[in-house]
This record gives sequence, C-alpha cells and structure tokens, in this order.
Amino acid sequence: MSVDTAAIETVNQAFYTAIEDADLDKMTEIWAEDTADGRVSCVHPGWSMLAGRAEVLRSWALIMANTTYIQFVLTDVQTTVLGDLAVLTCVENILTAGEEGEASFAAGKVVASNVYVRSSRGWRLWMHHGSPVLQSEDEDEEEEAERDR
Repeated sequence: MSVDTAAIETVNQAFYTAIEDADLDKMTEIWAEDTADGRVSCVHPGWSMLAGRAEVLRSWALIMANTTYIQFVLTDVQTTVLGDLAVLTCVENILTAGEEGEASFAAGKVVASNVYVRSSRGWRLWMHHGSPVLQSEDEDEEEEAERDR
C-alpha cells in the first residue's frame, strides 16, 4: 500500500467516524475548500446534488442533528490515486436507529464514491456520492432466514 493510499484511507475512515460521532468540527476539517475552478459536491442517497462547501456542511449538520445513532462498516474499499486526485469506492453497511427510536435498528447498504484532492493540509474530501443498494424481496427473506437460525 502506498503512502498516499494509506493517508487517503485514514482520512476516509475519519470521515465516517465524524458522521458516527456527530462531529461537525471534524467534518469541516475533512472537506476541501471551494476553489475558483470549482466547488465541492455531495449526493446523499435520495437527495439532489449539493454544491458548495457551505451547502454541503449544512447538510451534514442537519443529518447529524437528526440521527440518534449510526454506525458504518465499510467493505469492498478500493482506492486509486491519480496524481493529486484520488477516488475511493466502498460499500457502506449502515446500522442506524429505527423508526421506533433507540429500541429498534434499521440496516442498509449504500455504494459510495469519495473523491479526494491533495491540498496544503493533506488529502481533503472533494466529492461524496452515495447511492442506496436496493434489496429484492428474495434477499430480504434470505437475510431474515439467516437471522432466525
């Protein structure tokens, strides 16, 4: 694993830890600054694209304020470094508080693409795009059967 790959994967883990800990200060540190050439962007599952650092950070503040519990287990992590840009793709296996509050949990999967840019402050997140993985009824039944065993 290259030094850049290790650094990117460390920042990526810090990104997910910031979400889990509802740490907006850490989230603010992780995101890149907008530049004259472009603005950071974010697509949360089911949302329209958000553009610009202020709008993106506002969205994370709203998510953090309205999420009582969330945990990420990342799988299928792939990192490609292209000079001063890097693309990290992964599957976010998410466990969160369910509709009934802390007494219940809900699980889901999101495929994510995170683009990082090298800056004077190290690797910073430029774009996050999360897309939900929809499960078929057959997969739901298989998972339920496994839990019942």
